[in-house]
Amino acid sequence: MNIKPIYYHVLALTGFFGLFGLLMLWNTVLKTTGEFPVALKLLITVTPLLLPLRGLLNRNTRSCSWMAYVSMIYFLHGSIEAYAVTSDRLYPGLEVTFSLMLFFGTTLYVHFSGKHG
Repeated sequence: MNIKPIYYHVLALTGFFGLFGLLMLWNTVLKTTGEFPVALKLLITVTPLLLPLRGLLNRNTRSCSWMAYVSMIYFLHGSIEAYAVTSDRLYPGLEVTFSLMLFFGTTLYVHFSGKHG
């Protein structure tokens, strides 16, 4: 069975846009608290995703590698949030799922694309 690298890139993009949309909705519409300003929460949570975005969209393997590293931040956050807050595990579960899709999609794309650099 030989899967084309473009399918891994599509998996990575699905994970990225799912994670991006979830973080935007989670911090603005779904669960708003008055502890911190919404703009600060968005700046902290969404900015790391945006740094390697251009390279991810252009299928740059170096940017895809960095996106895999960045996705692990969200995996850890979702795992800790699901463990610590037992009343609501839907959003952390989605965060873990999307971050794993992003991680495996980018990692497998870099591995099977054959382009290095």
